[in-house]
Amino acid sequence: MPAMSRFGRLFAIVAWIEAFTWAGLLVGMFLKYVTETTELGVWLFGRLHGGAFVLFVAVTLFVAVKLRWGWFRTLVALASSIPPLTTLLAEWWLKRSGHLADPADRPAAQTPVELQTTRQG
Repeated sequence: MPAMSRFGRLFAIVAWIEAFTWAGLLVGMFLKYVTETTELGVWLFGRLHGGAFVLFVAVTLFVAVKLRWGWFRTLVALASSIPPLTTLLAEWWLKRSGHLADPADRPAAQTPVELQTTRQG
């Protein structure tokens, strides 16, 4: 598995932040709607998660271009921001498949055709 690039690390960090704020919002919703004890968790983590979500979408689009993910990986990464905590699954999948590394560091089977032809010629 190739080493993560700086853009890959940025994506991983933001994915974890997005998941953490999702978890906080879920706890806040439990406290607000189930135990009916406080609305503070929803108030705080609702704002934090909103910002983290927007940041995750922006970083995902930026990293997708920089690391040449293609449309499928980009859409899967973007879709992972909707269900709770699935940005962690996307980060794990992209790291395991080598797509958080620089395109030049990936094995030939994982690189776009343009990169393969420039290496050979």
